[in-house]
Amino acid sequence: MRYIDDLGEAGRDDVARAGGKGAGLGELVRAGLPVPPGFVLTTAAYELYIRENVLADRIQEHASLPAFTGASDYDEASGHIRGLFTGSVMPAAVVGEIRDAYRELDTDGAGQTAAAVRSSATAEDLATASFAGQQDTYLNVRGADALIEAVINCWASLWTSRAMAYRAREGIRPDQVRLAVVVQKMVAADAAGVMFTANPATGRRDQAVISAAWGLGEAVVSGAVSTDDIVVDAATGKVVSRRTADKDVMTVYAEQGTREEPVPASRRHQPVLDDDAAASLAGYGRRIAQHFGTPQDIEWARADGEFFILQSRPVTALPEPAGEVPSDWAVPYPKGLYFRASIVEQLPDPLSPLFADLIDGSVSRSLQALLGEAFGKSGFRDGDLGLPAINGYAYYYYRTSGLLRLIGKMPAAARALFRGEAHMGIEGWRDYSHPRYVHAVQSWSAKPVADLSGQELLAGVTALLDAGTVYYTAVQSVIPIAATGELAFQKFYNTFIRRDGDPPAAAFLLGYESEPIRADKALYDVAEWSRGVPGLAAAILATRTTSLARAQGSGVPPAGMDPGLWHQWEHRFQLHLDCFGHAVYNLDFINPVPADDPSPLLDALKFYLRGQGTDPHRRQQLAAARREKLTRNVLARLHPARKAAFTRMLRWAQAPAPVREDALADVGLGWPLMRRMLRELGGRLVAAGVITEPDDVFWLRHGEISSAVGFGLADPAGPAAITGPERPVLAESVDERRLRWRGQRKAAAPQMLPEIRWLQRSLAGMMPEGSQDQPGNTIKGVGARQGRVRAPARVLAGPEDFPRMRPGEVLVARITTPAWTPLFAMASAVVTDVGGPLSHSSIVAREYGIPAVLGTGVATRRIASGQQIEVDGEAGTVTIVPPTPS
Repeated sequence: MRYIDDLGEAGRDDVARAGGKGAGLGELVRAGLPVPPGFVLTTAAYELYIRENVLADRIQEHASLPAFTGASDYDEASGHIRGLFTGSVMPAAVVGEIRDAYRELDTDGAGQTAAAVRSSATAEDLATASFAGQQDTYLNVRGADALIEAVINCWASLWTSRAMAYRAREGIRPDQVRLAVVVQKMVAADAAGVMFTANPATGRRDQAVISAAWGLGEAVVSGAVSTDDIVVDAATGKVVSRRTADKDVMTVYAEQGTREEPVPASRRHQPVLDDDAAASLAGYGRRIAQHFGTPQDIEWARADGEFFILQSRPVTALPEPAGEVPSDWAVPYPKGLYFRASIVEQLPDPLSPLFADLIDGSVSRSLQALLGEAFGKSGFRDGDLGLPAINGYAYYYYRTSGLLRLIGKMPAAARALFRGEAHMGIEGWRDYSHPRYVHAVQSWSAKPVADLSGQELLAGVTALLDAGTVYYTAVQSVIPIAATGELAFQKFYNTFIRRDGDPPAAAFLLGYESEPIRADKALYDVAEWSRGVPGLAAAILATRTTSLARAQGSGVPPAGMDPGLWHQWEHRFQLHLDCFGHAVYNLDFINPVPADDPSPLLDALKFYLRGQGTDPHRRQQLAAARREKLTRNVLARLHPARKAAFTRMLRWAQAPAPVREDALADVGLGWPLMRRMLRELGGRLVAAGVITEPDDVFWLRHGEISSAVGFGLADPAGPAAITGPERPVLAESVDERRLRWRGQRKAAAPQMLPEIRWLQRSLAGMMPEGSQDQPGNTIKGVGARQGRVRAPARVLAGPEDFPRMRPGEVLVARITTPAWTPLFAMASAVVTDVGGPLSHSSIVAREYGIPAVLGTGVATRRIASGQQIEVDGEAGTVTIVPPTPS
C-alpha cells in the first residue's frame, strides 16, 4: 500500500484519504493556483501507526468517558492519549516513504529544506465546521528525522483537549475521525495573512477582506500580531477601505521552528500591501471562491513579490449579507416628536416593507377613531399622528400642535377611560373591541383563501390588519387601568402595611389564570397525554423538530414515524394550535406565528416530555395558595379600618391584572389568516414571474402588489405571467431590501427623535428602554422580580433561535410577548432591552419565580450567548462576569 500522495493527486472527493486540508489544496493545485509544492501523508499511514502500535482500544478507553464536565476532564484524557503517540514507533514502511518524499522536496540536496507540517483531519475544513486551530502546526522543520517526529506530534495533536472538546460539541465521536498530514515546502515569506472572500462582518459576498502582516503568517492566524485590514470590491479589485496598523512584532524563521522579533521602525506604519497588490490577491480569492462555489477563508503568503496560497477552507459562520448600519436619523416631518413606545415595544426590529406601508395608515385610522371618541372630534386632525418608519424602525409621530391639544384634553380622556366610555377600559375591551375583532376574523375565515381574487386577498389583509390595530389600540386602554391599580396597591402596601420580612406587593397578585398561563398549561397537558400513548413520546423525541413542524397539518407523518401514532398526535396538537397558535412573537406579519410554524412550541413541548421543568398546574396552585395565605396573615393583624382599605386596594389591583395578559394574548387573532392570504398572493406572484419565493411578498411595497393585482398577475386560476427576464422582475429589489434590513437591524434606534437632550432626560423614566450609553461590565435596567442568579446567557433574536435555549440559562432578548412564555419554564432569569415592571416579561417572570431585569436598552448588544452573567432582580443590574484565567 502507498501511504503518500503528491499534493496535486488529491481532490474534493478524497477527504477520507487526504483529509479536508489536503483535499482542498489538491483542488487548488489542479485549478492552477500558486500552491507551494508538497505531499500528503494519508489517513492510511495514521491507521497503520495506530494498528502496529496497538493504540485503538487504549485511545477509546480514554476518549470515550461517560461525560466530560470541564476542561480538566479533557486535559487528563488528552495527556494520556498524546503520551501513547509520542511513546510509539513510526512503521518502517511509512518512514521509507517520508524520506523519499522529503528528498524530492529538498531541491538544494542538502537535506535541510524547510518544511511546514499541518494537520488534515477527515473532519476538518468542511462546509459545516472548519475545526480551525484545533490541531497543531509545525513550521520550519528541517531534516527527515525532524520531519518524522513532527508528523507523530501532528497526529498526537488530534487528541489535544481543545480538539476533543470541539468534536464533542459538534457531535463527532472519537472513532469517527482520522488524520492525514500535509507537508509543504516553506515559503520564505516577507508578508503573509488571511483573506476572506466575503466580508465576515457584514456577510457581503461582493467584498473580500484581507488581513496582512510582515513575516510569516501563523501569528496572523492565531491573532498574536497586529495586522493591516483591507476591504476590496471583489468584482472590480478597488480598495473600499483600509486600516494600517502599528505592526510592532513579526514572526520569522528560527534555526528550527519560528520566533518573534521587532518590526523595523521604518516598516511599522508602512502598509504591507499597496492597492495593486491587494487587488491581485483579491483576484486569487475570487478564482478560489468560484472554483469551490462558496466563500472561502484563505491563508496566503508573499515572497519576492509573488503570492502563494497555503490553505483554503469554507467560511462556516458567515452572516447573511447586510447593508450599511444607518447613522442618520433625520425625521420625515420636522414639526413634531417621534417616540418608540407602546405598540413599538411589540416591533423591536426594522419593519418589513409591506408591513411598514400598511401599518402607518392603519394605526393613524385606529388612533384617530379612538381618540375622537375620547376627546371629541376637535381633539385630533389629519396628519396629527402616525406610525412612520425611520431607518426601518417604527415611531409614534405626534405633530406638535396636535400634541398640545391632546395634553389639554387629558382630564376628559382619563374620565372616559375609567368610566369605560368610548369603548375603552376593561368593559369596552370585553363587550365591544374583542367581540368585534373576533367577528372580523370569522367573517374572512369563512372565505376559502384559494378562491379569493388578488384584489380580495389584498382587501382581506388590509381589513384584518385594521381590525387588529383597532383591537390593539383598545388594549392600550386596559393597560393603564391594570398599571394604576398595581402601583396604587404597591404604594399603599409599602407605606402602611409592609413590615420587615414581609413579601413584596407583587406576591399578592400571583397565581391567577391568564391566557399565557393557560397556553403553557395546555402545552404541558399535551406532553402528559403523549406520555400516556404507548410509543408516542419516544417517537416525538426521536423526530427532528423541523420535520414535525413541516408535517403538522399535512396528514403525512414524518419519515420514520408510525402513521397510527402520527395521526393521533397530529389531531391532538392541532387542537392546541387552534386555541393558542395565533400568539405573535413580533407584530410585523413577516414573522411566523405558531399556527404556521409550530417549531418553537414543539421544542418547549419536548422539554416537558423529557421530564424537565415544573408542572405549571402545580406551580399556579402553589402561587395561589401562598397568595391566599399571605392575604389572611395580613388581614389578621389589621384593625377594621385599615383592613377595609387594604381589601379595597388589593381588589383594585387584582381584578385587572390577568385581563391585561388576556387582552394582549389575542392581538394576533387575525395574523394566521393574514399570513395565509399574503403567502397565497406570494405563490401567485411566483407563478407570474414577479418574485422568487412566496415569502418574498413581505418584501414588496404595497404599491407594487397593487399594480401586480391590477395587471391580473394574482388571479386565482392561471394568473398572467411576465416572460423574458432570467430572474423574476422584482427579485433584485427584494434582495436589496433584505440587505438594507439586515444593516438596519444592527442599529441602535433612538427612543425619541429629534434627540433633544433635556427632553430625553425629562422623559427617561417613561421610556421602555434604558440608556444606550452603558460602558463597563454592569448593565443597569429595571428590577422587575427579586432574586439573584449567576448562569450562562442565551441571547435570542426571535423564535428562530428558541431551539438554542438550554434549561438553566438566562433568557436575554429585545422583548418578550405572550408567545415567548414557554421559554420562561426553562430560564433561570430574564433580561430584556425593552420593558418595565408592568410589562409582559415582568408579570410572567413573577409567576415563574425567576429574577428579571428589564429595559436595559443594550443587553442584547453587550452580552453574548455562553457568557456568565449575574442577574440581580432587586438591584436591577446585570453584571458580565469576566472569565476565570486558566
